[in-house]
Amino acid sequence: MPTSTQYTAAVESRLLRYVQIDTTSDESTGTVPSTAKQYDLLRPLVEELRSIGAQDVTLTDYATVLATIPATIPNPESVPVIAFLAHVDTAPAFSGTGVKPRMHRNYGGGDITYPDAPGLVLSPAGSPYLAEKVGEDIITASGSTLLGADDKSGVAVVMTMAEALLADPSIPHGTIRIAFTPDEEIGKGVRLLTPEDLGADFAYTLDGGEAGELSFETFSADKAVVTITGVSIHPGTAFGKLVNALTWTAKFVNLLPEATRTPETTQERQGFVHLTGIDGNPAQAKISFILRDFDRDGLASHGALLESICASLRAAEPRLTVTCEITPQYRNMRYWLENDMRPVEIAAQAIQAAGLEPVYRTVRGGTDGSQMTEKGVPTPNLFTGQQDLHGPLEWISVQDMARAVDVCIGIARSAIG
Repeated sequence: MPTSTQYTAAVESRLLRYVQIDTTSDESTGTVPSTAKQYDLLRPLVEELRSIGAQDVTLTDYATVLATIPATIPNPESVPVIAFLAHVDTAPAFSGTGVKPRMHRNYGGGDITYPDAPGLVLSPAGSPYLAEKVGEDIITASGSTLLGADDKSGVAVVMTMAEALLADPSIPHGTIRIAFTPDEEIGKGVRLLTPEDLGADFAYTLDGGEAGELSFETFSADKAVVTITGVSIHPGTAFGKLVNALTWTAKFVNLLPEATRTPETTQERQGFVHLTGIDGNPAQAKISFILRDFDRDGLASHGALLESICASLRAAEPRLTVTCEITPQYRNMRYWLENDMRPVEIAAQAIQAAGLEPVYRTVRGGTDGSQMTEKGVPTPNLFTGQQDLHGPLEWISVQDMARAVDVCIGIARSAIG
């Protein structure tokens, strides 16, 4: 695999610095950003962009950093404006506090162990892509936290690309926009970012896996909350009167399919119904789900399944009140991109020009690009090299990040035709 050495030092230095800043998001707060500590990275990014010469650098009131790399060609209005996006937050699924990145220079193959979790092992057997990284520089955390390469590697790649383009005006490109967003991990990263604020004809998120990966199809996503309201009464006088919401919650969960439709029993293009939380007492309980599928009909069927179980509970116990609230989150970007594949074609050309082969992957999840595409800015997803996300085994190759910088610069060149 071709190895770019021109940008390795810069992306490495940036990632090592960024991951030590805790930026975990939190779905429960209802604020923008969801956690104030995301500003601990957003504000330094503003200063870093200004220091390398970016223009129009702004930290918006919805916690997004925006900036411009001016065009180097005459008549830039004749070519599309492109944007590159990355998110600063890390997933609340695992601790992002006190990250201690570890460098494994010239990885020699075999197992990687962790000083803060002696029983934890990263191996090519469990992570086959690692076997392809022999001789490269691997970054992991120490075992007690995630690494945060998702998506601080994207931030490092975009910042390094910006630095390279601003330092060398001989590279021909049109106007380029940059956006660093909060709260992607809780589905709110670009909720308030308008196409007008982004100011791009099309865009790319830097939030993907192995070198060459290019994704233009994601899950469609809904969130569902089932509320079960029973009849509460003192347990000492409850005979024939108490309708325990928690008991009926257990029955609801038991009616869910266990061998199908769960994340642990689905793969590739199969969707799922994922139970994410139960909160309540005998009077009322709430059951939270996320629903995922690549197809509209499949997503609708997951919601219909929950509604049918609600109906069965109502029929079995008329004194119950059972409701199901389904909230749309994002939709498969393919629905829009298949009508204009130009951003995908430009990215594929740049990947090939960097000596790689495009690896077309469906994303069993979503990206900020899912929502931006739905808003009218086609936004496929590009690789950074991040692997084994949202847990202590997360790792990345420095060389993969450098390859991503090469590809981004190639996209900037190719977009002018």
